[in-house]
Amino acid sequence: MVRSGVGTLNGMTDDADPIAFTALQEGTPVESGDGQVFGTVERVLAVEEVDVFDGLVVRTSDGVRFVDADHVGQIFSTRVVTTLSADDVSRLPLPDQDPVYDADADDDTGQSLSDRFGRMFGHGKWKRER
Repeated sequence: MVRSGVGTLNGMTDDADPIAFTALQEGTPVESGDGQVFGTVERVLAVEEVDVFDGLVVRTSDGVRFVDADHVGQIFSTRVVTTLSADDVSRLPLPDQDPVYDADADDDTGQSLSDRFGRMFGHGKWKRER
């Protein structure tokens, strides 16, 4: 299914307003990069303690699939546009069980800005528990 009704005005689409991942609603259509709707938002995944978007669980015709945050291009109130091709969509993984993360405040390695802020605020590095 291809989205329709999106026109342009001065080179910009008349699409709905962009929104934050925190405002994304269940049932919102999810599209591939070429505009093909391949599913709807089932759940938004985030690490709430640090307000980090992790990705989406998307209901597709093949069941639920996971779309990593790195592949989410834009989020609008009416749709989510991914950077995925049709081939990528066909290979989306099943979602894992909800991961549990733990911060090691004593881990003071790394020189990136993220590492420095982590040490400054006592968060250390987030590690996924298995």
